[in-house]
Order: sequence, then C-alpha cells, then structure tokens
Amino acid sequence: MTQNDEYPKVPLLDLEPIHRPIQERLRSALLRVLESNRFIGGPEVENFEQEVAEYCRVGYAVGVSSGTDALIASLMALGLDRNDEVIVPSFTFFSTAGSVHRAGARPVFCDIDAETFNIDPTKLEALITHRTRGLIPVHLFGQCADMDPILEICAKRGLWIVEDAAQAIGAQYKGKMAGAFGDCGCFSFFPSKNLGGIGDGGMVITNSPEIAEEVRKLRDHGASQRYYHSVVGGNFRLDAVQAAALRVKLSALEQWHEQRIANARAYCEAFSDLQEKGLLKIPGQSAGCRHVFNQFVIRVPDRDGLQEHLAARGVGTAIYYPIPLHLQRCFDGYGYHEGSLPESEKAAREVLALPVFPGLVEAQRDKVIRHIREFLL
Repeated sequence: MTQNDEYPKVPLLDLEPIHRPIQERLRSALLRVLESNRFIGGPEVENFEQEVAEYCRVGYAVGVSSGTDALIASLMALGLDRNDEVIVPSFTFFSTAGSVHRAGARPVFCDIDAETFNIDPTKLEALITHRTRGLIPVHLFGQCADMDPILEICAKRGLWIVEDAAQAIGAQYKGKMAGAFGDCGCFSFFPSKNLGGIGDGGMVITNSPEIAEEVRKLRDHGASQRYYHSVVGGNFRLDAVQAAALRVKLSALEQWHEQRIANARAYCEAFSDLQEKGLLKIPGQSAGCRHVFNQFVIRVPDRDGLQEHLAARGVGTAIYYPIPLHLQRCFDGYGYHEGSLPESEKAAREVLALPVFPGLVEAQRDKVIRHIREFLL
C-alpha cells in the first residue's frame, strides 16, 4: 500500500468523479427538458419508466417523487386500514416504518440477521397476527434479503410483499433483480444512491397492471382524468428533469456497480486477517447473490473511537443507523425497549460505513485501509 498523502481527505461519497465522464450528456439532457417545456410527466418520465422496467425485468415501472413516496404510494395502492399491521426490519432508514405509519397502519418490528443486516426470516412467523397484512423486506446496503423463505411464509399466510429496494437497484437474488419478487418494489434516486438523481426521485416497479395503474392515480392526487378523483392520493410525481438525468446515469449504472464491487472486494481482502483476529467483522454476502454495495460497512466494537480516529486523518465515514427503529421516540407507545431486538441494537452500536463510491482511486482506498489497521493493531 502506498504511504503518501496525495489525498489528504477521502470523503465518504464524492459525486464529482461519477459525474465528470457524463457531464456533457447530462447537460444535453437537461437542456432537452428546458427546450421541451415539459417539466411534469411527458416523454422523459415515460421513457425512463420503460427503461427501468426493462432493466429490472418487470412489466411496469411508475416514477414518483422519492423513495419514501414510492413506499407510501405502494401501501396506499394495497389498501391498508388503520387496524392493519405491517412487519418491517428495525435496522434500516426511518422511511420504511414511517411510511407504514403515514399510510395509516402500524409497523411491527423484526430483528435482523447478524451477517447480512437484512430481516431475519426465522423471526417472522412469531410476529404474524390476524391484523398482519404484509411485509416490507429491506434490501439493505445493496444486498437482497433472503427472499425464498420470505416468499414461502407470505404465500402460506396470504400476505403481500412490498420490497424496499431503495439502496439496491441492480442487486440480484439467485438471478432475479431486487424489487421484482413482491407485489411491488420501491427505489430511491436520492443523490447518494447507486442510481442517484440531481435531487429527489423514486420508482415503484410491479408485474401487476392493477397496482401500476393505482400508483399512477395516487401520484396525481388520485385522478386518472384531470379533476376527476376516484381516491385521495398525493402529489407524488417524478419531475422530467430528474427523469432525464437518471436516463443518462442508468446507462452507466452497471459500470458503477462493478467499481463498487471491486472496492468492496479490496476492503474484504485487506481486512481478512483483522477479521480472523476478531478485531472487526466484514459484511456477510449471500451465496449466489449480487451485492451492489450502496454502502460498505464494517462492524467494530469501538466504532465511535474508530470514526474519530479516521475523521482526524481526513477519512469520511458514516453511521448507518445509530438508533434502531423500535427504539425511536416516536414509536415509544409500541412497547419495545432496549433488549427487544438484540441484533438490531448491536448493529446500531457497531456498524461504520466506509468510502466505496465509483471513482474511489486505489491510493484513497489504501489510505482508508491503512488508518483502520493503524487503529486496530
């Protein structure tokens, strides 16, 4: 590993090397929208929807305003009632559970698998009641949840599945694309995602023409015809500017995935001896599946100390997520307490995300590795 300090700072995410090679194409796409004067809906959105549907190998894709709104619109389309329950993992971004609450139902929190950070299928059966309507498995950090047992349980119990694939576009489980397993799948195009926009954006994918049509209505205040509202929806539309930029970026997505995977592989090789000594833990990967590493996270007992050490040396990191959802103050009334979901709580204390973005050069990656080894050895 190089010992020079050619890169005094290594950010957690740097969009500049991602955007630089496609800058002119992005400018042309944005100019095309400006000259068209079609800023809401129109051909840019329609073409992007078709391209995402083809990429994910599903029948339909409906553009919406964010990944959170993709979840909310999907839950609304499935007809949740106030007394309904939806099972969600506790170790994930807030919108997974927040969307269930906003759709009028109650989130029921499930613990995670310690290796993959995804929902633990062995814990699901005990959580199902007569009020349970469905499940939201999250494909966290870019790796699909263990979908075979989830699908089996939901089929047996008559439950629907909404996949939260916000971090996992392009991930695969046994050859099938993330988002394509359940009744619908939800993507986020927040700028930090593998397919990130130049603002907020999201997508619902499905093989159901009925769900696709319902989401289209819901994203436009429940109207299939202007000023005629069959249901109450919201303003969940995807802007044409975002769609145009995302169409350019979609064409580079596979190349970016490969760079993320290569960076993750280099970290795993560099840290293998530290894992053998029990000093850190690298993420587990499911056999036969494709992890696209929206985040590369390690587990370290003194996570906060390591983060401070790296920050002092110019290395950017992030904690995903410091408080599991079942311990969030807004869910105090649900009866959870410290110790309720031990694996989620342990992950919240130990997980640290490292730079893994496309464009991360070897010298930057080596700097990250060097200072982690310096702290732990």
